[in-house]
Amino acid sequence: MPNSLPKLTPEMLIPRMGEYIVQKGMVSEENLQKALAYQQEQIKRGRPYLLGQALMELNLLDRDTLDQVVTEQLIQLRSALQSSHRNLEQRVKERTADLNEALQRLSELSQMKANFVANISHELRTPLTHVKGYLELLVTESLGPVTDDQRHALQVSQRATTKLESLIEDIIMFSLASRGEMSMRLDNADIGRIVSLAAKSALSKAEERGVQVIAVVPENIPTVQADPEKIGWVVNQLLDNGIKFTPAGGSVVIALKEEGINLVNCSVTDTGIGIPSSRLSEVFEPFHQLDASSTRHFGGTGLGLSLVRQIVEAHGSLLDIQSVEGKGSTIKFPLLAVRE
Repeated sequence: MPNSLPKLTPEMLIPRMGEYIVQKGMVSEENLQKALAYQQEQIKRGRPYLLGQALMELNLLDRDTLDQVVTEQLIQLRSALQSSHRNLEQRVKERTADLNEALQRLSELSQMKANFVANISHELRTPLTHVKGYLELLVTESLGPVTDDQRHALQVSQRATTKLESLIEDIIMFSLASRGEMSMRLDNADIGRIVSLAAKSALSKAEERGVQVIAVVPENIPTVQADPEKIGWVVNQLLDNGIKFTPAGGSVVIALKEEGINLVNCSVTDTGIGIPSSRLSEVFEPFHQLDASSTRHFGGTGLGLSLVRQIVEAHGSLLDIQSVEGKGSTIKFPLLAVRE
């Protein structure tokens, strides 16, 4: 049968009682040492023994005085704990205030950045429109004949302005999303047509890179509740992303599939370079590239998937990404089907 635990007494909470009673002049240092030695003797005999017991048995301190000492020390201990608690509360309040101020400053800086990006992007639109217009006039020879070499140079410039325009639109959309101002016009969207058109428009870039684009659109796929323009942008972005990270000889498959009676699942699967599992979450960070070196092989602003996720989530859906490094990736999201 196990030994019973010693009875808990107030004295057990006062580890420096001996020092206290000496300071108070209740016992001398010599008598305290006698009591401590007597206490140790009793403990060696297997008796749970307290200093107060030794002091009383040696008639160095009576019970009333001992109780008074313990009470005084407990009061002091409680007072110290309360003071420490108040100091801790004050420090927590101060740190919380500092954190709130830092968060407010960070929010203001983020807002300033978003406003700056939006303003600059809008300012770039006007001169770019002029450049595009005059390039079109030159290519169509509305301003006079051009040679074949000149026409080729103009067409290269046209492609560059188209890419620049796309980047500006992406930045503007990102700035609107960051400020919570990106509007959604939900309607009955023909997701089959959106996907087919996106796959068709991606063929040119895919052929240049030696990548095959395959669209799997079942007949009678239902319409979905979505913003056609925004979902169209999402699909185009996912296809472009898949083509960009897939080496020659690979493929990108965009597929629609009914899930139950209420959902249409849209997925884009590529046979590209894939993403390490430890870095999957990073692809959704704005202005972030997994290959951040100055000579990285793949271009882009790093806004694509960040915007894709924001648009998909604005539709009440979730973006899911699965990837195996060196084998490819699949990105998919469901949309609510509209039944007649």
